Amino acid sequence: MKKFFLILSLALFVLVDNPALFAAGNVWTIESGPIDPTHYFGDTVANGMLGLISSPHPFQTGGVLMQGVFDRRPGDVDVILQTFNVAHMSLAIDGVDVTQAQQVTRMLQTLDMRHATLTTTFDYQGKASVRYTWYALRQLPHTVLVDVTVTAQRPIDIKAAVAPDAPPGSTHVEYIDRDFQDAGTPPVPLPMVAATARSPSGRLILAASHAILFDHNSENSQVRHEVGEQGAHAITFTKHLEAGVTYHFAAIGSTITSAQDENPRNEADRLTLRAALAGHDSLIAQHNRAWDDLWSSDIVIEGDDEMERDVHAMLYHLYAFTRADGAVSLSPMGLSGTGYNGHVFWDTETWMFPVLLAMHPEIAASLLEYRYERLGAARQNAIVNGYRGAMFPWESSASGNEDTPMCCLTGVMEHHVTADVGIAAWQYYQVTHDKTWLEQRGWPILQGTADFWASRVERNGSGHYDIGGIVGAAEGEKNISNEAYTNAAARLNLEAALAAAKVLGIVPNPDWANVRNNIPILRFPNGIVRANSAYDDANVVVPEVVFLAYPLHVLTDPEEIKRHMALSPASRESEQPGEGGSIFITLNARLGMPDQAYALFKTGYRATERPPFGVLAETTTSDNPYFATAAGALLQAVIYGFGGLEITPAGIMQVPTRLPRQWKSLTLTNIGVAHKTYTVH
Repeated sequence: MKKFFLILSLALFVLVDNPALFAAGNVWTIESGPIDPTHYFGDTVANGMLGLISSPHPFQTGGVLMQGVFDRRPGDVDVILQTFNVAHMSLAIDGVDVTQAQQVTRMLQTLDMRHATLTTTFDYQGKASVRYTWYALRQLPHTVLVDVTVTAQRPIDIKAAVAPDAPPGSTHVEYIDRDFQDAGTPPVPLPMVAATARSPSGRLILAASHAILFDHNSENSQVRHEVGEQGAHAITFTKHLEAGVTYHFAAIGSTITSAQDENPRNEADRLTLRAALAGHDSLIAQHNRAWDDLWSSDIVIEGDDEMERDVHAMLYHLYAFTRADGAVSLSPMGLSGTGYNGHVFWDTETWMFPVLLAMHPEIAASLLEYRYERLGAARQNAIVNGYRGAMFPWESSASGNEDTPMCCLTGVMEHHVTADVGIAAWQYYQVTHDKTWLEQRGWPILQGTADFWASRVERNGSGHYDIGGIVGAAEGEKNISNEAYTNAAARLNLEAALAAAKVLGIVPNPDWANVRNNIPILRFPNGIVRANSAYDDANVVVPEVVFLAYPLHVLTDPEEIKRHMALSPASRESEQPGEGGSIFITLNARLGMPDQAYALFKTGYRATERPPFGVLAETTTSDNPYFATAAGALLQAVIYGFGGLEITPAGIMQVPTRLPRQWKSLTLTNIGVAHKTYTVH
C-alpha cells in the first residue's frame, strides 16, 4: 500500500538528463529521443474517459483504460477496466507487417500537450517513411482517431487493417461486419467492423467499432471485410504508391460498455458512424478547439522555458485525466495504468482537486459529483461500522463501497478521507458561491460528514474528544490515536458544516460545535504539534504535522510554521537530497522565501523520472507512472505558493508573494468563476 509521505519527495516533471527533450523556447511538446523498448515507460493520450497508453512498438498500445468503469476480480476488489483497443491497426509494406520494432528504424515519438496528441514517426527499410498521430477526441469521450501518412521512398504496396482488439482476459469475443452508407449524393459505402466481449468477470459487456476515413469518400469502395487466422474480423484496404507519393488515411474507433449504455453494441456503432460522417478535418478541428478552451486556463512562467514545460506536463495530465459535466473522479495514476486498481483516494480531494478548482471549477464540480452520487453508500458504510452520518471509503470505485484490498489496514482505519471530502465541498462553495449547489449537493455532503465525526469521536472529557484506532496520513503507524492531520481535518470539516448551515439559514446540529471545540491538537511543552498520542520526539517534526500549515491552514503564524519546518528533515535540501517536498516548496514560497522554494523544486524530481517522456513515478524505486497526485501537489506549489492565490470566504484572492530570481514573471490565466488573470513579477 502506498505511503503518502513519499508524495512529498516528488517534484516537477523531469527529463533534465535528456537534452533532446528540452528545445529552448518549446514549452508544449516532449520528444522521446531514440527509443529503447527495454527501458520504456509510456505516456498517455486521454480525453478524461479513454486513456491510450503509448508503446515502443509501431501502431501498438500499452493498453486502453476507461475512466469510471470497473470490473470485479474474483474474490478481490474492483479494478479499472481495460477496454477494446480502438487505436489498433496493422500496416504491411510489400507484404511485410511493419508493426514489429525490429522492422523499423529512426522511430521517434512526440507528445503535444497543447492539443493532446502523440505522434510516432519511423522509417521502413529505405522503402517508406510513416507518421501516425493518436487523438482521444475531447469532444467525443468514447472515440479515438488515428491519423496516418505514408510517404513512399520507392514504389511500394501497402495494406492497412483496422479492427477492435479485445483487452486481456476478456471472453466471448464476437465480431460483426457492418456496411453503412454516408450522407453524400450519391451515398458512398462506409464499411465498419464491430466487436463485443465480456469483461474478465463476466459482469460487463464491452463493445467497439471501427471505420476507415479517406480524403476522398469514393475510396471507401476499396475497403474489404477480412477474417484473420484467429477468427478476428477486420476491415482492410490496399494501395500502390509510386516513389515520392504521400498517402493519407485515418481510422476512427469507439468503445463503450454496459455500465454506460444498455445497448453498448448499437451505441458503439452509432458513435463511430456519427464521427465518420463528421469527417476527419471537422473532428480534429473540434478536438483542438476543446483543448484550446482547456488551456485558456494556463500557467505561464516567463524566463524559464524548461520549468514552464514541466508545469504544462503536469497540468496536461490533470486535464487529460478529467472531464466536466459528469460524475467521474480520478485515481492517483489517472488513466496511465491500473496502479491502485484505478481507485479514488484522498489524493483527489486534497492534492488534485484544489488545482482544478482554480483552473476549471466545472471539472472540480464533476469530481464532487462523483462523491455526491455515492453518498448513500457512504451512509451505509457508516452504519455497518457503527457510526452515524456518511463515512467515505478509503478506496472507492464504482459503487462507493469500501474497496481497499484486505492486505491493508487503511481500509479499516484511515478515516481522514471523510474530512477531506467535506473540506473540498466547502472549498468549492467558497470559490463559486453557488448557493444552489451548496443546498442541493454540498450541504448533504457536509451534513453527513459532520455527523460522522460527531459519532466517531471518543468522549473522554472536556478537551478530550479523542479520535483513536486510526491509520494516519503518513500510513506508517497503525492503530494510533489523535493523529494531528486527522484531528485537524475533522475540526475543519465540522467548521465547514457550521459555516454552510449559516449560509443556508439552517439550524445546525448543536453537537457539531461542541465536538469541534473538544477535538485536541496535541502539542509538546515546547509548542510543537505532536504527530499522535504515541509520538515522543519533540525535536523532529514529521511531514504530516506540517500539513497543518498547508493545506489545512490550522497553523497560521509564520514564525510557528518556520519552527515546525526547521524541525522537519524533509524541509532541508541538504539532509534530503532529491526530496523537494511539495508542501515545503509551497510554504517556503508563501513565507517569502522563493529561492529556497525553487531550490527544493529543482532537486526533488530527478530520481522519479522515467524515460523516454519523463513521466513521474510515485517513488525513486517504483515503476508505476504517471503519478497524478504528485502533479497536483506540485501544481499547488506553483498556484498557491509562488502564485500567492488563496481560497477565502470571498472567493479566490491573491496575497503578495515573490518569485525566485530565475523567473521574470508568473501568470495564472482564466482563474476561477470570475476568469481572472493573476500575475506575479
